Amino acid sequence: MKFFPRVRNLQLGGAVAALVMGLSGPAHADRVIRIIVPYGPGATQDAVARTFTNELGQALDATVVVENRAGAGGSVGTTQVARAAPDGNTLVMAAASHYLAAHLYAKLPYDPVADFAPVSYVGRTGYVVGVSAPSGIDSLQALIARAKAEPGKLNYASAGNGSASHLATALLAAQAGITLQHIPTKSTGDAVTELLAGRVEVVTGASIGMLAYRNDTRVKLLAYSGEKRSQFLPDLPTVAEAGLPGYVFDSWLGLLAPAGTPAAEIERINAAVQKVLQDPVVQKRLSNLGVEAGSLPVAQFQALLRQDWKKSAEVVKAAGARIE
Repeated sequence: MKFFPRVRNLQLGGAVAALVMGLSGPAHADRVIRIIVPYGPGATQDAVARTFTNELGQALDATVVVENRAGAGGSVGTTQVARAAPDGNTLVMAAASHYLAAHLYAKLPYDPVADFAPVSYVGRTGYVVGVSAPSGIDSLQALIARAKAEPGKLNYASAGNGSASHLATALLAAQAGITLQHIPTKSTGDAVTELLAGRVEVVTGASIGMLAYRNDTRVKLLAYSGEKRSQFLPDLPTVAEAGLPGYVFDSWLGLLAPAGTPAAEIERINAAVQKVLQDPVVQKRLSNLGVEAGSLPVAQFQALLRQDWKKSAEVVKAAGARIE
């Protein structure tokens, strides 16, 4: 904390005050909007939320802060938002895992549909299947063949039980008819560390964590999980192209508010986010994270979420995953 000496000259005092305000950025109203990230620092939602907080604050004449509330597969932070006052001052940066968890866990302390109101779509990201160099695996077909020849011998790491990286690989294994051993860790970063060290053979990680290893000799990137090739890794085939037709696993990213938040407030925040996402600087930041930025009116975002709710149930069922 910085302390300034008392200034007796009123004119000088006013100048110092103006200087301090200038150094601290534009003078916002007293309103503070919190974006809760239900995962730790470095997670996809965390990185995405932090790309546009300053610009969003300016658009809303408020101070926008990001708070990490990790724990219990994302349910700790998500529960906090579900129970917050429906005034638009508390939002959650959510992703497809928001609905996946509802079908994966036997019981959650919140209703992922009834307890939330869609606010704004931000973009979409996919996942990359990577293998360790010591494994000697050089293609998805080779991975599947090895797993069939040695059932249960290959290990895959994830960001934890119920995480998107867990379900992405579980779905791949189920559709390919292979058995892989799951090694849950605390984060995608930890999972990738296990891969780099050669302690596991496979990781399906979010683009944000895997793009950095495209030229790393310790890792071989095999395929992209989306329906079409990633604009950030155009030379990498999709999982479907690489040998597993029909496989698709990607994630939307967006802001949700507590149910009951006034429609006018939701529309105001949505308009501000749409404006911010048109900023080339913000678009560049999101691109660097492997996120295909985009914006949608509230009604269209709500329609997308309805489709994803159904899709999430199908993914969890196909993956054969369940957490009591």
